[in-house]
Amino acid sequence: MTDSTRTAGAPRRLLVIYNPTAGGSKRRRFEAVLAELADLGCPMDVRPTTGPGDAGRFAAEADVDEHDLVVAAGGDGTINEVVNGLVRLAETRAHPPLAILPLGTANVLAAELGLEIVPQRIAGVIARGSVQRVCLGQAEGADGQARVFSLMAGAGFDARVVEALDLRLKRLLGKGAYVVESVKQMCRRQPPPLQVSIDGQDYEAASVVVSNARFYAGRYLLAPEARLDQPLLHACLFRDGDPFNTVRYAVALQRGHLPVSRGFKIVTGQDIRIEGERGSPVQADGDVVAKLPVRISPLPQTLQMVTAT
Repeated sequence: MTDSTRTAGAPRRLLVIYNPTAGGSKRRRFEAVLAELADLGCPMDVRPTTGPGDAGRFAAEADVDEHDLVVAAGGDGTINEVVNGLVRLAETRAHPPLAILPLGTANVLAAELGLEIVPQRIAGVIARGSVQRVCLGQAEGADGQARVFSLMAGAGFDARVVEALDLRLKRLLGKGAYVVESVKQMCRRQPPPLQVSIDGQDYEAASVVVSNARFYAGRYLLAPEARLDQPLLHACLFRDGDPFNTVRYAVALQRGHLPVSRGFKIVTGQDIRIEGERGSPVQADGDVVAKLPVRISPLPQTLQMVTAT
């Protein structure tokens, strides 16, 4: 029975893809949201992941005749896997829209979609939220493989931190693990500057974050003009990579002053190419997905997502 033939106002049928590594308060949030959804009458097919790739595979198996929504329950990395699975599904047939149940460390996509981290509010959005089309980006690395992202892709300092991050420490300290690894990276040799081409115009930077969204590392403002519903990427260029300026950028980000900071520049574009030390990491939505050199561009197709607005 397709959605068009279902009774108007019928509870949404949910395929919930869940990363079970979330523990403590995140586990309690997950269980509380599911309890709220059950009270709202939403049928749920809950599928826990057991390893990398499961979330994307489950999403690619979603069926619009059985599921009205795919719910990605996890951090931005798990959500990214689900997004990639739905994009693969869309190449052959219709896909259900995506809703998110944020259980991550930063929950950047939740911030972009206007979600509050309160179980009752999250469940209400999943059950009744409006659906809008969201633009995506793609990063094609040295191996020729393209990885889709909803938030950002980056090369330089943040990608090196993501690559070296101790996941056990992340589970223990949350965002504190990123601070620890950032200090370690600042004490290491700084690689040569990155060579960046944006729609044919050349730039040089120590680090680059190509953003599809306003926020970074939570609700910190990175690219004020970026919007998920606009197919335009915002290349955020960090000119200086020494420890002093790295700390200065971090403080400016926390205070909301980064967009006007010295040595920081935003250039919009459609075709962004980054070169540097060959084999250096490229991160997308918080996971390493490629190696330099990389080409970053908007994805021609959009994805339907449930929003709080």
